[in-house]
Amino acid sequence: MATVIREGSESGLEYLKPGTFLYNLWRRRDLIAQFTIREIDGRYKGSFLGILWSFINPLVMLMIYTFVFGIVLKARWPNAKTDNLGEFAVTLFCGLIAFNVFNECVVRASSLVVGNPNYVKKVVFPLEILPVSVLGSAIFHSIISLCILLLTIICLGEPLHWTIIILPIVMLPLVCFSLGLSWFLASLGVFIRDINYTVILVMQVMFFLTPIFYPIENIPEPFRTVIYFNPLSSITENFRRVILWGYFPDFGELLVWALLALCVMLAGYAWFMKTKKGFADVI
Repeated sequence: MATVIREGSESGLEYLKPGTFLYNLWRRRDLIAQFTIREIDGRYKGSFLGILWSFINPLVMLMIYTFVFGIVLKARWPNAKTDNLGEFAVTLFCGLIAFNVFNECVVRASSLVVGNPNYVKKVVFPLEILPVSVLGSAIFHSIISLCILLLTIICLGEPLHWTIIILPIVMLPLVCFSLGLSWFLASLGVFIRDINYTVILVMQVMFFLTPIFYPIENIPEPFRTVIYFNPLSSITENFRRVILWGYFPDFGELLVWALLALCVMLAGYAWFMKTKKGFADVI
């Protein structure tokens, strides 16, 4: 099948303006909310337990990962207060929460437009809201996982730190970066159908290059730079700082990644809005 990206009169630069970007999404907020709810309901539609799977899945995965990495491989964090397996479990789970938001958005992105051809051909529909609704669903499930994490911390007799109120700020780079890449991949998935397989492979690599099951300090110095270039490394570490350890995030690092993520988000949006004129030619 030929790949076609139709040129239009617009350069796409107007979509790089934050004001235009925010206005376009704000005026479609009701539709975004509707599709986000549909994403959440549709995941477990027809299942007996329904939304309860949102609680069961993270609990089961937490137990499996804790057994493999905590008991079999005996991984521990250098700044852990004790050698308790429960403390390792919540440290691991905290990193998983951050990674799963990014993973769900990016893996789903490349098939979003291709999987909804009716929205492309038959109706005038703002296709750019599809990645936003997937992000909303991912955030919803991360909140459920966060509630499970906080309950586990309480059950272990550990205190809840007030720094958790900074979590929305810490999540900002994660949200912007996930959304920007989702727009890029949703567009590329229309013209390059193999992109989905590439994304799955890359995410498997990133899963092990993100300090979820191991602390960055355990990485030998020559390879540690590679880990630091992974934006999810900084995000997962800051998640743990504000949720588990009661520390402020590294604001300098947070600002750098937030600005980079903002640029990725605006560029992804501009690319999607420019290229979506050619979607109907190849779907």
